This record gives sequence, structure tokens and C-alpha cells, in this order.
Amino acid sequence: MDDYERTGETEAQKLDRNWDELLQELRVSQTGVQILTGFLLTLPLQPKFAELSDFQRGSYVVAISLSILATCLLITPVSMHRLLFRRRRKASLVRVGGFVAQVGLAILAMGTSAVATLIFGILFGERTGLLAGAVTLLVFAVAWLGLPLAMRRSGRSTGGP
Repeated sequence: MDDYERTGETEAQKLDRNWDELLQELRVSQTGVQILTGFLLTLPLQPKFAELSDFQRGSYVVAISLSILATCLLITPVSMHRLLFRRRRKASLVRVGGFVAQVGLAILAMGTSAVATLIFGILFGERTGLLAGAVTLLVFAVAWLGLPLAMRRSGRSTGGP
């Protein structure tokens, strides 16, 4: 996942460290996406759900679909590890697992944006819902993409590895 070398670290140790770091990152996102998905799955069971407008139902379908997809993608590296355990595939596991995690996070950002669209749409109307969804997506894009890319471009080191 990273390009820096630690003194005396073998390639196998680097892969193990990268895998451990990926799992730590996934632990944070997996919990959140699972709670979000669980919450969204309960909404159709609420009495007021039948009163939603077509726009609100559409927002819900988009939100739950993206949330389920994000849940799948953010758990995929764990399943990959189980199926590839002890098959000497750590390099591809780290590479593909990292890619799947990045896609899962992007889908999670879109799903959260759809949730904002749904909730603000219910509370304040379609236009406000769409605006809230767009602002939410923009905030995620800046925080999860823009900031890291700006840090990468700056090329400044924090002094550590």
C-alpha cells in the first residue's frame, strides 16, 4: 500500500504490514457502513414509509443500493483473505484489497450522499434534499480525495516513514 521502506524490512514483512494497515482502515469503515445499512433496511418497516413520495422512494432505493454495495466491497478483502489464506498471494491480496477498499469508500460516500438527499428531501422538500446530497458528496470528495491528493502533490514529508 505504501512505497516507503523500513530499515531491514523484507518484502514479506512489508506486505504483512500493508495488509495489517488495510485491515485497520477497514475496521473503521466496516462498522459505519454496516450500521448505516442496518438502519436503512429497517425504514420500509416503519408505518410512515408508505407515505413517501416517488422522489423519496427513489432516494431510498439509491441509498440502500449504494449502502449494500459499499458493505459488500468493504468486507470483500476479508473474504478474499479467507479464500487465499496460505496460498502465497499476499502481494495481490494487498493490491486488489486496497483497490476494492477504495472503490468501497467511494460508493459509501455516494450512499451517504443519497441518505442526505433522502432525509433532507423528507424534511424540507426535493430541492433541498438534492442540494444537501450534492453538498454531502462535495464534502466527502474534498475530505477523502482532494485533501490526500493535495498532500501527495505537496511532496512534503512529516519527517516519519
